[in-house]
Amino acid sequence: MSAPAACPLTLEIERTPNAAIVKCHGKLVAGVGDVLYNEVKALLPDYKRIILDLTDLTRVDSLGLGTLVRIYVSARSAGSTLELIHIGKQLRELLGITNLLDVFASMGEKGIRW
Repeated sequence: MSAPAACPLTLEIERTPNAAIVKCHGKLVAGVGDVLYNEVKALLPDYKRIILDLTDLTRVDSLGLGTLVRIYVSARSAGSTLELIHIGKQLRELLGITNLLDVFASMGEKGIRW
């Protein structure tokens, strides 16, 4: 019996007085979306500003994109904002193809302000 494979997505969460910053490392692909979703959902009661730092995100597939949309909807429903920063080329292209670039990229161009 082989050992279970390591999760291709790891997260670091930095909490500031004004925002929670979730730094994503690895791949946001099928099978790991709930890891990110559950972490962000747990932050929503306490933070009105959630920032996803995607600097170290190397790949996003269609299910990963669905996870980002799901997080966006949950944040809006909770009265919070979701910002994506450091959007890589592959994700930027995927957002462009799906016409979601205007929704996410406009937030990510601002940078982080505390």
